Amino acid sequence: MNPGIIFRLIIFFATITLLVGLIAWTAHTSWRQTGNLQEQLSAKQWKSFQIADHLQQSILGLNNMVLRYAAYRDSEDWTNFNAASKELGRWMDEQQPILSSQKERPFLDQINEAYKDYLGAAIALNTRVYTNQQSITRVVEFTDLEKHSKRILNLSIQLSEAHQQSIDLFQTQNIKSLNVLRFELFGSLALLLVAGFWLAIVVYRGMIAPLQVQLVESRQLVERQEKLASLGMLATGVAHEIRNPLTAIKAWLYLQQKHLKAGTPEFEDAELIGGEINRLERIVKDFLQFARPSDPQFVVVSAEQPLRGVQMLLKPELEKLKIKLVLGEVVPAQIRIDQQQIKQVLINLIHNAADSIGNDGTVTLRARLDEKWLDDRQTDVVILEVSDNGKGIPAEVEKRLFDPFFTTKDFGTGLGLPIAARIVEKHQGALQYQTQVDYGTTFGIILPLYKP
Repeated sequence: MNPGIIFRLIIFFATITLLVGLIAWTAHTSWRQTGNLQEQLSAKQWKSFQIADHLQQSILGLNNMVLRYAAYRDSEDWTNFNAASKELGRWMDEQQPILSSQKERPFLDQINEAYKDYLGAAIALNTRVYTNQQSITRVVEFTDLEKHSKRILNLSIQLSEAHQQSIDLFQTQNIKSLNVLRFELFGSLALLLVAGFWLAIVVYRGMIAPLQVQLVESRQLVERQEKLASLGMLATGVAHEIRNPLTAIKAWLYLQQKHLKAGTPEFEDAELIGGEINRLERIVKDFLQFARPSDPQFVVVSAEQPLRGVQMLLKPELEKLKIKLVLGEVVPAQIRIDQQQIKQVLINLIHNAADSIGNDGTVTLRARLDEKWLDDRQTDVVILEVSDNGKGIPAEVEKRLFDPFFTTKDFGTGLGLPIAARIVEKHQGALQYQTQVDYGTTFGIILPLYKP
């Protein structure tokens, strides 16, 4: 697999792991904070009600004790009052940590002051009862005590309202926190969806799309090999059958030409027949090479060497057609090849490129590294490329490009590309091409990268 794809997949899975962790943390935090908020709100609401109710009930109870003592002068009533008042004082001190907001503390301080005044009024009332040695029956005697009692009850109601406002503020702040957590949760889910979409694109572009291309190329290669195998068996027999009579005809023609005078119509006819016999021999030779390509004699060379060799060989020839043969970027890599056979393939591809250009163009030779499927496995390869800026290959020609004996040239045999493909296959490689009408064609000789 391409290292770039592997790196992107590692980054993707790391991102997914972080997003899943973030989503899990956000969901857990939201759930826990929701539960805590519900518990705290319930507890605070209950305490709010409890504080006001307890304070009111306690003050009313103390009032009753004072009234009973003032009416009946029973010392037990005063003892009960003292115990209850001290208990209420301790209870009010315990509420200070609970009622700690800025709105609640002033009311609690006022209640403490009012409670001190209330106790002072109660003590004063007790002093009068004790000094006069008689019960108090007039309402006016209780005015001061009643005033402080009402003040405490009113402050307790205001304290309850302030406590409720603190609860509302607390609830608003927690709702904001929950909204932030909810936004983080949905944002994480959105990022997860984006990451999943990105993964699908990466997997498709990096794995599925190349596999589809490789599958098409493999099918084309199998079909081509099947054609070549069936034609190869036929070619061997046919070539031998043709070569024998051609040899006899050529020998007879040579003997006859000795008896003909130069410049006569008969001599010109013999020359024409000889040319056609030579053409047939060339076809038979190509036919045999196509049917039985010789085994490569491998040597290890740099990727630049075969390219530079054919450039020096063919550059003068192409310059006559105003076609530049340039050597482009070449990677510093090594390949294991039969130099003569790969040279033959490159010469054929360069001639085809020149024919596509016609006049005034450029043929570029390059070598680059890549990864390709060869022999059913991913392989590091070197691709020797021959690119031209000619007219490209029409679709109807492209379908039959590697068919033996199919040619668009007036004097071609149609065996150049099939022979080139067979030679490259003997090198455990493949021959590929890319073309676009009116823009040019690039043929690539895919060869395994040599690793010492």
